[in-house]
Amino acid sequence: MVEMLTPSSDKLSGGTETLDSKEIAILCARIADAKKAEDILILDVRRLTFITDFFVICNGSNKRQLQSIASEIELKLHSHGIHGVGIEGYSDGRWILMDYGDVVIHLFDREMRHFYDLELLWGDAPKLLWKPD
Repeated sequence: MVEMLTPSSDKLSGGTETLDSKEIAILCARIADAKKAEDILILDVRRLTFITDFFVICNGSNKRQLQSIASEIELKLHSHGIHGVGIEGYSDGRWILMDYGDVVIHLFDREMRHFYDLELLWGDAPKLLWKPD
């Protein structure tokens, strides 16, 4: 099952409406895309786990790029009033995990993404289609 959602520009431009978890996941994917992340994927895990609604998974080519993506996601979400629960792996920059409650972002280098293969582990999760800005 694949679901398409395209949030309205009012919601993403800092309007008064609150972003739901799908919209936050799509916003994170778009931020990562703007920072040249590769193989961006959003998994809808709502029916598979109670810990979160969506995983945003992508990879970058090096530590600096992954840290830049993480910093930009944090900055942009903060500007929407969305604050993270925690972040792990930032200083190492091989697998950065950003927890925003209903959305968890996994930023990998290519080797770590292949090693952990979250797409296989969460293979029953539907993919959420999104469009870059």
